[in-house]
Amino acid sequence: MNCYVHDRVPAVGLCASCQKAVCRECIGREAPRLVCRTCSENRIVMGFEYRSAVTVGSWPLLHICAGIDPATMRPRVAKGVIAIGNIAVGAFALGGLSFGLITAGGVSLGLLLALGGVAAGVGLSLGGVAVGAAAFGGVAVGYQYAIGGAAFGPAVIDGRHCDPAAFEFLRRWLGFMKVPPTCR
Repeated sequence: MNCYVHDRVPAVGLCASCQKAVCRECIGREAPRLVCRTCSENRIVMGFEYRSAVTVGSWPLLHICAGIDPATMRPRVAKGVIAIGNIAVGAFALGGLSFGLITAGGVSLGLLLALGGVAAGVGLSLGGVAVGAAAFGGVAVGYQYAIGGAAFGPAVIDGRHCDPAAFEFLRRWLGFMKVPPTCR
C-alpha cells in the first residue's frame, strides 16, 4: 500500500481520522495514533479548542473546546475555572455533560447549583429530573425540599398536595407569590 499523496512511496500506516494511507512525510501527529497533516490541521473535522493565557493554579481561567482529539480519538474535555464544551469540568461548567460547582447542561452534576435535563447535586437542582437538597423539576427528588410534577422528599409541593414547610421555603426565596392550588 502506498501513500495517498505520494503514490510511489510506501505508506507507514492509516490516518486514524480519514483512514487514508500516509507516508512519513504526510504524518501530522504521531502519538498515540497516526493522523495525516490534512486532518490534524482541519479544525472543522477535529473540533475546536481555546485556552486563556490567564490561569488559576494549573487550570486556565477559560477553556472552550468541542470535537475530538485527533491524537487519542476521544472527545475533548473542557477543564477550567469556566469550562464550556461537550464535556465540561470546572467551577462554572456548561456542556452536554457538566461537572463542577455551578453547572448547566444536558446532564449536570453540580455541588452548589445544577441546571439541566438531568440535574443532580448537593445544593439546588433544577431540571426535567432533579435531585438535590432543594429540587425543582418534572420529577424532583429533594433531600429537604422537592417541588415539581412528581415530587419526593420530606417537604414537597406537587400536583396532589402542598407541605407548609415547602411553601414557606418558596415564599422566603421568591418573595410574594400566589398560593398554589394544592396549598389552599
